[in-house]
Amino acid sequence: MATQHARSAARLMMAPAVILLLGWMLVPLTMTLWFSFTRYLPMRGDSIENGLPWVGFENYVRFLGSSSFWPSVQATLLIVGGVLVITVILGVLLAILLDQPFWGQGIVRILVIAPFFVMPTVSALVWKNMMMDPVNGMLAHLWRLFGLTPVSWLSDASVQSIILIVSWQWLPFATLILLTAIQSLDREQLEAAEMDGAPVMARFWHIVLPHLGRAITIVVLIQTIFLLSIFAEIFVTTGGSFGTRTLTYLIFQRVVDSQNIGLGSAGGVYAIILANIVAIFLMRIVGKNLDR
Repeated sequence: MATQHARSAARLMMAPAVILLLGWMLVPLTMTLWFSFTRYLPMRGDSIENGLPWVGFENYVRFLGSSSFWPSVQATLLIVGGVLVITVILGVLLAILLDQPFWGQGIVRILVIAPFFVMPTVSALVWKNMMMDPVNGMLAHLWRLFGLTPVSWLSDASVQSIILIVSWQWLPFATLILLTAIQSLDREQLEAAEMDGAPVMARFWHIVLPHLGRAITIVVLIQTIFLLSIFAEIFVTTGGSFGTRTLTYLIFQRVVDSQNIGLGSAGGVYAIILANIVAIFLMRIVGKNLDR
């Protein structure tokens, strides 16, 4: 049992890390809150040294009343939901396939996981110039091969294209987590069900899928946290046009393009609130699954 002296020493050694972590989180959050209640336009001469005019909730009302706000929230939820559906469904199927013994299994697993290590900016450039270009892209050549007119993906199906690009990046992560989970499945249980005459779909629905419940929950939780801040793929491919302007991209435009830091900070607070609402909702799901 640890003595009082040992516990005090442990707290003393942990204190610098805790203070650093709190400062790391609280300083940016405090500054964002402060800026959101002020008028801060650097291009018009506003500066912290000269003092920033206090405007109360004006930035919040203006950001919320913007015609771009609700479409950006809708685009954010649509992209996040689309990516989650694709990655979870395909991740489960890929995990089941990769769990089967076949020649070259190790190489195939590495190739499946490889896209996760590609930088978002690079993958967006590859998809934009090599795959979705309406003139020289691989998909354009494929369309012409079947006598079809090539599609201008990033303008005619912009949201679907962003979902496809981001799903390609995050599918390896989901596959890896689900493959690890499926490898811990009791094989004797599956063999017993097979000997009792249970069909393949019944074994998947009543044995495999419930076993993957916790892993799917973790995949959804982690991916959602990162997908809410998706930016590089939109910046490189559509620049926020054609209905792909998410809440993160709208904040970027307010801060960088419009040089309105107060308004962008108010948008940042809204983004924090949205992320917390989604996180609380997901944590409830996680809690229910873990309690089973």
